[in-house]
Amino acid sequence: MNDARLEPEALHEAMQSHADWSVTEDETAISRDFRFADFREAFAFMSECALAAERLDHHPEWNNVYNRVGVSLTTHSSGGISARDIEMAGIMDKAASRFDV
Repeated sequence: MNDARLEPEALHEAMQSHADWSVTEDETAISRDFRFADFREAFAFMSECALAAERLDHHPEWNNVYNRVGVSLTTHSSGGISARDIEMAGIMDKAASRFDV
């Protein structure tokens, strides 16, 4: 997996398919807030994403309060957003689509 920081044009293009995600002002991370019906759904989402993250060896910065999960993705080794972050965002979007988010 290429962990190189995405150039602004490539980042803009990649984000076209991730409209629910936001790029930080300094373009070093992407973030999204997910809201589920209850804690059980939020935890199920996090469990599924944790297993995928482990397979990718790429782990989100996230927090959970009851039915909400806030996520930030960055590639520390590149100092910004890489293709690995975009891939993880897609995995999380797919996992969330199993619920009424």
